[in-house]
This record gives sequence, structure tokens and C-alpha cells, in this order.
Amino acid sequence: MKLIKYFFQFLFIIFILTIFKIIGLKLSRIVASKIFSIIGPFFRSKKIIEKNISFAFSNTSEEFKKNIIDKMWKSYGKILAEYAFIKYFREVESEKFLEIKGQEILEEIKFSKDPVIFISGHFDNFELMAMHIEKSGVDLAAIYRPLNNNFLNPVMENIRKKYICKKQIKKGISGTKEILKNFKSGTSIALMIDQRVTEGIKTLFFKNYAFTTTIPAQFIKKFNCKIVPIYIERKNNENFMLEIMKPVNFDNNQTAENITLKLNQLLENMIVRNPHQWIWSHNRWK
Repeated sequence: MKLIKYFFQFLFIIFILTIFKIIGLKLSRIVASKIFSIIGPFFRSKKIIEKNISFAFSNTSEEFKKNIIDKMWKSYGKILAEYAFIKYFREVESEKFLEIKGQEILEEIKFSKDPVIFISGHFDNFELMAMHIEKSGVDLAAIYRPLNNNFLNPVMENIRKKYICKKQIKKGISGTKEILKNFKSGTSIALMIDQRVTEGIKTLFFKNYAFTTTIPAQFIKKFNCKIVPIYIERKNNENFMLEIMKPVNFDNNQTAENITLKLNQLLENMIVRNPHQWIWSHNRWK
């Protein structure tokens, strides 16, 4: 039954991406945002989304939650539409759609022999972060979580390797050796720290315990490397602001638990800047 469901999801996504290519990027964003604001709630539990928002923003009104949810689904739609034009984003100058803060930090990393760990979350449009880092000449490997849909996942992997970041490493225990190998060879690592991981540890995230990856903490402990937070937000339908933040140095004598907690706090600060541009539908606090 699940296989049939995934197959029809695959057909729908391929069909809609084809339509987007025909009608163009500008109209696709408008259409996709309207579609997702209608169908989004049928694919993800409203209760989970509202619970997640309540963890981050306690004692908030139903109107506040509704506003975040509505804008979140519209952001989802725009991101999907932009996958149909990912080649455009790769080939044109980043300055045409990105306002970049902290580019000098990337330049320093590029000319340094010391790899770093870039951390971020699923903001709108998160794919552009790794793309810009690689376009800037930084040797980069991006860690990703494969889609559950086995029909759609190869398509997404191909898009990411071809246009976003050539070096892609699957998230999980199986990818740990590959991450280590790349890092030792001088390749910086980019990963999202906002997804629930079974191989992580439980630490506070918006005052509630959530399983969180310890990969950055492990690399700090082992290599005494720098952590570079990176953030993106959509300024309007067509433009984004990308911020490469100052590298964070941790004392490698700190515990992995303490480092991971501090990184979660950095992520929290990013989320509250534009809460509707973060993906609240993941069952983060399960």
C-alpha cells in the first residue's frame, strides 16, 4: 500500500514540476504557494505542527499559530517550485537573487587549509545555502537525509549532486566514515541540525528535550574545528538574504552534551527571527 502511495506521489511531483517549467518561475511560485496552503494540511498532522509551535512560543494565540502555519505551507510551495529552476540558481550570479552577509568569511575558509563545520536548519530556501558555499569555491560535502519515497529520492539526489553540492553524504551511521574521510582530506561539512536523529542525544531545544545530532560536537572534540552558523531568509518572492555568521570556537574540553545544547540555542535564535520560514511539520520532539 505504501509503495503505491509513493508511486502516485512521485507521478504527481514530476507532473507538477513539468508544469512549473512551462509556466515559468514567477508564476510557479504563486501557484505552488496557493496549492500547498490548501493541500499541505492533508499531508502533515496539524496537531504536531501546533504542538511544535507551542514548544517554541508558549501561551500564544490560535491566530498566531494559524498565521505561522499558513505562511509555512506557502514557503513549502515556493521551495518546491524553485526545484524546477534549480539550474537557473546554479548558473546565474548569486548576487542576482541573494543579499550576502559575511562573504569574507567564506573567502577566508576557502584559502585556509582548515575545514569547518557549517550548521543550519531547514529555512526558506535552505538548498541555496550549500549551493552558494560551493559556488564560492569552498570544498564542501553536504549531509542529507534520503527521502522515504524510493521513487522520488533518486531524482532528488541527482538534483542535489548536479546543481546544489557535488559531494553528498547520506545521514546516519553508514555515512559517518565518509564524513570523517572527507573532513580529514580538507573538505568542510554542511549539515542541518534541526532534524530528529535516533543516533543523537536528548538535549533541550526550545526548553523541551529533543534528539539532536552530536556530529558537530564530536568533530570539535576530535579536531578542535570551528563551527560556522549559516542562515537564510526569503525577503520577498524573488530575493533572499544569506548570512554567513562568524565562526564559533568551542573549548574541546567541553562535553559533547554542552556543545550540542549551545548549538541548539544558536538554532533557536535563527528560528525566532522568521518563525514562518522554518519547517514546523517535522515531529522534532517525538
